[in-house]
Amino acid sequence: MNHYGKILLGVFTTAILVGCTKKEASPEHAQASEVKANKGQVVLNIGDQKGNMRAQLEASGALKNVSYKINWYEFPAAAPVAEALKVDAIDIGYLGDAPFIFANSNGGTAKAIAVYKADPYPVAILVPQNSPIKSAKDLKGKSLAFNKGSISHLLTLKALEQQGLKPEDVTFKFLPPADGKLAVANGSVDAWVVWDPYTAYAELKDHFRVVVNGRGLYSGYTFLAATDKSLKDQNKRVAIQDFIYRLKESQAWAGQHGDEFGKAYAKITGLPEDVGIKAFKRRNASWEPIDNEVIKVSQGTADFYTKYKLIDKKFDVTSSFDTGFKVEQK
Repeated sequence: MNHYGKILLGVFTTAILVGCTKKEASPEHAQASEVKANKGQVVLNIGDQKGNMRAQLEASGALKNVSYKINWYEFPAAAPVAEALKVDAIDIGYLGDAPFIFANSNGGTAKAIAVYKADPYPVAILVPQNSPIKSAKDLKGKSLAFNKGSISHLLTLKALEQQGLKPEDVTFKFLPPADGKLAVANGSVDAWVVWDPYTAYAELKDHFRVVVNGRGLYSGYTFLAATDKSLKDQNKRVAIQDFIYRLKESQAWAGQHGDEFGKAYAKITGLPEDVGIKAFKRRNASWEPIDNEVIKVSQGTADFYTKYKLIDKKFDVTSSFDTGFKVEQK
């Protein structure tokens, strides 16, 4: 196996390649066969989470007649997306602003090139239906499960601070989404901090309750980020710009066909239909360009993480953005 294949194997142990044939395949095999079969053609390796971008693009038909090859990699959360970007195992990836900033403050060099602005409500602290926890003030002395440096981590710290509580007043369990849910279900952890579609599934199928939601605590930003290597490749840069245009186009279509897309999203991701519809409809989202306000909000997030020592020292986020991409063709 070559060096690139080894990196893919390490990074994508939980990822699924869903290329043109949509067959499951080992990542190193897919890399070797897909790229060799398309010699001379630009290839974009794209990291997605729970089918967020892919479902929208495929359901809307926005990927018709692309001149470049797309290999999709599915991830369960932002942390492995950030790691894949860091080692150049993917060209572009979809991840929340907080984990992106956390990763770049710890040696990551990817740049955010577009922002998905959504209602932050479903980034939430959830508990089982019979839990005595009714609000954030009841979290004192309790344990919460989430990924370190994630939007869930940010939300938790913000919620605690709002109630005059400190991190030492609770117990943090750093677990990926599936493990966090299991820990709450078996009673070893009191609350699960997560995002859609996990939140929607937990509400509809597991009868979990939202005790804290992201409104007023979290920006609702998700970034499309690209590696320096990909951005310096002019052919890839052109393909990435085209991809962003198609993302924006697919978002407009989805907004006008909410139920239809919700069903397609569920089918593509394997979620129950009601979960897919709920998760999509409450996003109220739009792809937008990186501007000064986005950078300002992101600096605030970095400073907040520094305050809580998740980032060792002052981190200037400016170099983590590339403002040279548009989202709509004029």
